Amino acid sequence: MRKVKALHPGDTIGLIAPSSPAPLDDLEKAVAAITDLGFNVKVGASCYESYGYMAGPEEIRAQDIHAMFNDPKINGIFCVRGGDGAIRLPRLIDMGLISKNHKVFLGYSDITILHLMFNLHGQFCTFHGPMPSTDMIKDSFHGYEKDHLLKAICDDEPIGELKPYDGAPPLQTLVGGTAEGKIIGGNMSLICALMGTPWEIDTKNRILILEDIDEPLYKIDRMLTQLLLGGKLEAASGIVLGQFTNVTHKDPERTFTLDKIFEDVVAKAGKPTLINGYFGHGDKKVTLPLGARAVIDGANSSFTIVESGVVKE
Repeated sequence: MRKVKALHPGDTIGLIAPSSPAPLDDLEKAVAAITDLGFNVKVGASCYESYGYMAGPEEIRAQDIHAMFNDPKINGIFCVRGGDGAIRLPRLIDMGLISKNHKVFLGYSDITILHLMFNLHGQFCTFHGPMPSTDMIKDSFHGYEKDHLLKAICDDEPIGELKPYDGAPPLQTLVGGTAEGKIIGGNMSLICALMGTPWEIDTKNRILILEDIDEPLYKIDRMLTQLLLGGKLEAASGIVLGQFTNVTHKDPERTFTLDKIFEDVVAKAGKPTLINGYFGHGDKKVTLPLGARAVIDGANSSFTIVESGVVKE
């Protein structure tokens, strides 16, 4: 897995909308937020498009991705937000072009589709972390989130052991043991959506991270079971379950807790597993270098990033 060039103050960020559009006032705030980080910004055409719940037809969104990766003046690419629609892009993406021009690529949620493509088929590190119009424009971004983001994309030293932010529950061990491997994963519903396609996740000897939002418990159960039945949990060296937010119940009188579903399904894989990871759709999140090596230590309930996803040149 190749590392990408670290970002420096004054570098130019290409801002794209591979999924849903951001309101124009939030787009302006997003540009300002990236500028406040010390970067210049070039706004892609997709950020001004709207097509139902997507930021323009898939052809426009794919062209924007190609343009930003192919432009030597663009040092990194931030996805303005997640949402819906990235699932339409894989058939249109020129992975030959992307692989030859790999650079910092940031996003999460629906952007999981692109992370899996770039990690598995492009063979370069990408970054699962906060996005400009949904995270960076919030007051809560400053401090924990901002510090972790800049360390991940600008510093060639490993992030190290992940520590909770104020008010966050500590990491807990679901299944004991130690594991090491390259990080892969992201939003669980998007990972499951790619099952059976050429872009299906490969978890073998990797640390699988999973998170999700706005899903009822029975669907979380179903998706985790799909990953178990598909051998994706057992193939992983270890698993870290992150933020599962806005969880709902189909029938509050007949349901399970989220932890019980983890115990009933994920634990069956018998892989070292942690819960309460600090990534996903929560108020604050770390930035994880997908494709970089990490270590799970079940005895100490710790998750440590031991390799940077960037290199200084």
